Amino acid sequence: MRARISPKFIAHPASLAAAFAAALMLAAPAALAQTVEPKRTITVQGEGSVSAKPDTASVNAGVLAEAKTAREALTANTEKMTKVFEAIKNAGIKEEDIRTSGFSINAKYSHSPRKPDGTHEDPKIVGYRASNNVTVIIRDLDNVGGVLDELVTAGANNVNGVNFFIENPQSLMDDARRIAVEDALRRATILAGTAGANLGPVMTISENGGYRPQPMMMRSMAMEDAGAAVPVAAGTQEIRSNVNIVIELE
Repeated sequence: MRARISPKFIAHPASLAAAFAAALMLAAPAALAQTVEPKRTITVQGEGSVSAKPDTASVNAGVLAEAKTAREALTANTEKMTKVFEAIKNAGIKEEDIRTSGFSINAKYSHSPRKPDGTHEDPKIVGYRASNNVTVIIRDLDNVGGVLDELVTAGANNVNGVNFFIENPQSLMDDARRIAVEDALRRATILAGTAGANLGPVMTISENGGYRPQPMMMRSMAMEDAGAAVPVAAGTQEIRSNVNIVIELE
């Protein structure tokens, strides 16, 4: 008697081929992981800096007036500030470079000495103080001393320092970046050559923030009489960039 084989137990050739292909696909990543070696790389840091003279200055100045009443303090302040604004415009400052930066009216209080029992009397209002400040942008640095003199002569009795800065530092920042990249490549060439390796393509470049110059500030001044034009010096400012570069070794 001849045995009969059920059709469901007979493997179709197409099914066998598909199963074989799937097995190869599953095995391929493992095989590649065992054969592909990690790339050799070198990581270097580069630094670049550019020095430049500030081209712009800002001055914050104002008038502080005191009187017995708030109205009197405001009137006295307004009279002097009107002259201050006129002096600023006469110094050649454009209107768009003049900005009110602070205004306040505050009461002045008297403070009694401590009593034998350690207590104090309640403070009493003895007057009022009106303050008005303006920030001026000066684009001709040779005119800074003259503007300060004009401000004080017109009645400004509080000058809160002078800031020197570079108005548009972007092109200088780009120069610092180029120098930083060149410095990193120079270091990589030295290190790789000393180790007997050759540099391959650059894989990644990243910048570590960099540094843009902050305004250089002269000290705050309370001024009564400026006399001659105030001598000032802008000095120089440094713009820096730091980069990290990863390079493949051949």
